[in-house]
Amino acid sequence: MRLEDLGTSKFDEYLGTELVEATPDRVVSVTPVRPELHQAYGIVHGGVYASIIESLASVAALTWLGPDSETRVVGVSNQTDFIRPASSGSLRAEATPVQRGRTVQIWEVRVTDADGRLCAHGKVRLAHLTS
Repeated sequence: MRLEDLGTSKFDEYLGTELVEATPDRVVSVTPVRPELHQAYGIVHGGVYASIIESLASVAALTWLGPDSETRVVGVSNQTDFIRPASSGSLRAEATPVQRGRTVQIWEVRVTDADGRLCAHGKVRLAHLTS
């Protein structure tokens, strides 16, 4: 599956998230940090981390299903832990599978800053929807 075939949502475009790698076993993105993504204290808002984590897990789940699948996925649980604040640079997110089954997938996502330090860690459970 080509990155351009995965597409992005308007929300992901607003965040500035760019997919840089997508395989069935790993998906990587980069999001530039800008003031619009800060909370009142000048650091990245926790909702930004949670959003990046959920979006990347969803792309990863769809990538694993493959381009011919009619199955769609929807997040049913997003557990995000905030580890270290970031206020500038970029955020690199990497999704790897925890479990991939017939009806549910679980993906782990690590978000690091430009220096490779862990900023957030998440686990997303996604349900398969079929027509």
